[in-house]
Amino acid sequence: MCGRQIPAGAVLKYPSIPAATIETRTSWVVAVVALLTLAFSFGAPWVAVVSLKAIAADFGSGRETPALAGSLGWIGVGVGGIVMGRIAERIGVRWTVMFGAAMVCVGLAISSLGEPWHLFVGHGLFIGLIGNGGINAPLYVYVSKWFDRHRGSALALISSGVYIAGAMWPPVFERVVAAVGWRQTMWTYGLLEMAVIVPLAAVFLRAPPEIPRRYAGKFANPGHGKVIGWPPGVVYALLCAAAFLCCMPMALPQAHLVAFCSDLGIAPSHGAAMLSVVLGSGFLSRQLWGAFSDRAGGLVTLVVCSACQATALTAFTMTQDEIGLFTVAAFFGLGFGGLVPAYVLALRALFPAGEASWRVPTLLMFSGSGMAAGAWMGGFLYDWFGYYGPAFVAAIAANLLNLAIVVALLLRQHAGPRRVFGIA
Repeated sequence: MCGRQIPAGAVLKYPSIPAATIETRTSWVVAVVALLTLAFSFGAPWVAVVSLKAIAADFGSGRETPALAGSLGWIGVGVGGIVMGRIAERIGVRWTVMFGAAMVCVGLAISSLGEPWHLFVGHGLFIGLIGNGGINAPLYVYVSKWFDRHRGSALALISSGVYIAGAMWPPVFERVVAAVGWRQTMWTYGLLEMAVIVPLAAVFLRAPPEIPRRYAGKFANPGHGKVIGWPPGVVYALLCAAAFLCCMPMALPQAHLVAFCSDLGIAPSHGAAMLSVVLGSGFLSRQLWGAFSDRAGGLVTLVVCSACQATALTAFTMTQDEIGLFTVAAFFGLGFGGLVPAYVLALRALFPAGEASWRVPTLLMFSGSGMAAGAWMGGFLYDWFGYYGPAFVAAIAANLLNLAIVVALLLRQHAGPRRVFGIA
């Protein structure tokens, strides 16, 4: 079937997955280990988020300084993922994950030294570029090789590690920072995350199974090289742009919710709890979106989740009381929960599996850059205007543009010319 033009009026038949798949019980053990790894490695940036006002006060600067450190961390994760993804293909993901965990610990220790440039270097270079950069994207590619039937659910599960970190750690950090200060909290947590991740990676992250060539996924017509009727570069560029534009608004409440609540007279402990609601809701809903995407596909999931996220961001601008904000926070988590794994799933469905080692990390770089831009934008616009309203307006505009792109891709997917793809 691969390589033939579909006659007009013909019924599309996609190759079915063979009865004996690559999925085993070990596949799910690997996915759970990846989930725990990300839950600890991505706990590191939340110390600065919870301590945003305290760090700004210590440095005698605006909120832009700690927000910029978080942004540099996200940029580092994206750029580092491209490089470390290639290295993981050569030496194995086990080694990049263990190295990354050690570098996150070093980054937190450097960030705690007390100067703004320490914070920037610790978060941008160590926590981001060579820390989580060696963990995040390599694990996405690695885990996707263990699954075929339930790839969407598996990607949703492991990507939830970021939200487990956001749900679990902010309330803990809020109390620890209040007791011992943000500097000591940073280096203490760095030792904890390394002590957990290194043994897990050493024991469980072995080589993935070989994928049979005929199920590796190919262009329907390699000579013509079209993806949903468009040049592959155009489709890939649109996916990357959409990932940036959806993650920029996604980052704003995550990076500034505690400070936003404090400005409204809500206690910091309640703001940290609200952040946990956002990330906890994102984690729970992500499992549902994973099962949904296995049936509906990545692009349909992107459209629905993007629309939900835009609605929640609008609700943030119209809500001032604590109960209302807790409700909006839960709905916001529901909306963005399925976005990032759906991008990876859509990419794997459209492009050959052999290209995953560079396409997935590059896509995640744009996603991380969007997170960085959203976190920095919130601090910059707050310092400029003195309140968060303009930042939310900018985030909503970016979200609507993202929605327009993914709707266009979905409509193109369901309109000719169309070709048959193998299982990626």
